[in-house]
This record gives sequence, structure tokens and C-alpha cells, in this order.
Amino acid sequence: MVKFLLITLITHAPDPVTRVRPSTTERFRQVVDNAVLAEELGFDGYGVGERHERPFLSSSPPVVLSHIAARTSRIRLFTAVTTLSLLDPVRAFEDYATLDHLSGGRLELIIGKGNGAAQRELFHVTPENQWARNIEAYELFRRLWREDKVTWSGRFRPSLTEAETWPRPLQQPIRVWHGSATSRESVDLAAKWGDPLFSANVTNPIDPYAELIRYYRQRWEFYGRDPATAIVGAGTAGFYAAKTSQEALEVYRPIFEGRLALQRSLGLEVVFPTFEDFVERSSALIGSPQQIIDKVHRYHERFGHQVLHLHADGDGLTERQHREALELFQGDVAPVLRWDIPGPEWKA
Repeated sequence: MVKFLLITLITHAPDPVTRVRPSTTERFRQVVDNAVLAEELGFDGYGVGERHERPFLSSSPPVVLSHIAARTSRIRLFTAVTTLSLLDPVRAFEDYATLDHLSGGRLELIIGKGNGAAQRELFHVTPENQWARNIEAYELFRRLWREDKVTWSGRFRPSLTEAETWPRPLQQPIRVWHGSATSRESVDLAAKWGDPLFSANVTNPIDPYAELIRYYRQRWEFYGRDPATAIVGAGTAGFYAAKTSQEALEVYRPIFEGRLALQRSLGLEVVFPTFEDFVERSSALIGSPQQIIDKVHRYHERFGHQVLHLHADGDGLTERQHREALELFQGDVAPVLRWDIPGPEWKA
């Protein structure tokens, strides 16, 4: 059965409707409370991103996920994404092996090179070497997770000789996804190692993401694997479910308009210039339960994905609206999609 995640990048910005920005403490509390809610409502996973620049508070996902692990007992915990190009893979291994135990083996990693000039400058990483760093760090991370002693040398960190790392992880091995927005490098790395792919599927219309997923299956086969065994996840650009399409559009329109005004004030490229265009051509799931089911099916025809993420945050919705929309999704949308779309094996 298809699996459903909630994911947050812990954006710390004014509400697109009220223009009120919560305090940092309040924002972290929202993240943890939303994870508890996700488990209560029966979602399969909850993800926390990693960014090291404005307007994000997600610079330390192992700490946030450890707190969530203590407040939950069933839901799987994801990173979205772990920016290995910026990190020492030995330190990343230590953090996540520890979290693997604290969560009772509920951890899954989504890795990626990361985006943003400010965080590259913070860690002295250049656009020219960021991909090489990501590949090297992941290949060392894989070995550290699987081997008790590692001898290794590379370009970007000191070499290791019979190095031991502690604690040894609980899961052996851990499932590692590769997050990709536009890059064939991530896709090829995932296919090379037989790892699942998670398509961002947020900023643009469907075509470039569908092409990357097609390329992933092509490379999966190139490396000697059956394309039918590849696992793909996909994101969404927004979410609000209501009993009727009229109610959904009425509630979400000011949220879209607030975001659009912010994009234009920052001089960012506007991909979907009208609300109607956003609802129709973006991956956002906004409408009645049946409209959302139909749109997921349309995307599944192009992607063949078995995992879908929704926004963990209300993004301009009131707390009550956010909860009721998630309840409606789990009550009227998820059961239909779980019946229709196959999903990956999920560890207990």
C-alpha cells in the first residue's frame, strides 16, 4: 500500500495570511506537536529537513528528531534532506546511529547535496566541489554504517585506518533515500547503490520531475536491476482538503496570494502566476477528497511513486483547519489510495 509522510523544513517566516511570525520556541513546539498529530492520525512517517540559512530553523535535524522520537512510538522518522555535502560523514554517522537506537529503529534518511549559497559559504563548500563532496561523503557513510572497522581515504576529510565508530547502529542496514529536485547526479547515485529516490516535485510543473524519475529507472536497469523494483517518493507543493472544492479554494486562495506577494517582493521567479494555475498545474493537493484522489492518480501515472509527502505545517491555515484537513485526508483520501497504489515494504 502507498505510504504517506508529513515533512517540514521548519521555515521561520510570517504567516502568509496574518503576517504574524511565531517565536523560535513556538515554532519548534509546532513541529513536535505536528509529529505527534501525524502519528495520532495514522500517517506512516514524519520528516524534518536540514538547512543552514534563513528562513529555516532546521540546522539540527538529529536533535529535533530525537525529541520527536521521545514523544512518539510508531511513526517512522525521516531526514529531508541530510545535506551530506556539508557534513563530516563520521560525525553524521555518530548522530544518526545514536538516533537509530533512541527511536527504536524507526529512522530513515533522505540525503542530498543541499541548496543555498549562504550555507555553502558557512561550510566553505563551493558549487564546483559540492557534488563530489556529496558522493564521497555518502560512500564513506555507507561503509561506516555497515562495517565495524573502516580504512578509507578521500579528498575532503582526513583518511581513516581501521577506524571504529560508536555506537554501532540498530538497523543493519538503514534505508537511505536520495532527494532530488533537478539533478541527474543524485538520481545516478541512487540507482548505482540500489537506493530509493525521493523527487522534490514542488517548484515546477510535472514534466521535469517525471523526466528525472524516468532517468532513474533507466539507470536502475543500467546497473543490472529490474526497473519494477525501484522505489520512488514524491512531494507536493501544498495541501488543503475540504468537503467541497469551493470551500477548499476559498480557504487556500489568500494563502497562495500571500506567498505570491512574498515571492515578488523578493524578486523570485514566479512559476504559477495565478491561483487557478497553481491548483491545476502544480503538485499541490487542494480540493475535495475526490479531486485530490484524481490528482494523485494523474501524477502516479507519470511517476509510478509509492510514497507521497504532504506539508507538515499549516502554511497559513489555522490549527483547526490544518487538523481537520489531515483528518479528512486520512478518512476519505488515504484509504482509497492505499487500495489503488502499491507501496514499499515498511519495517515494523
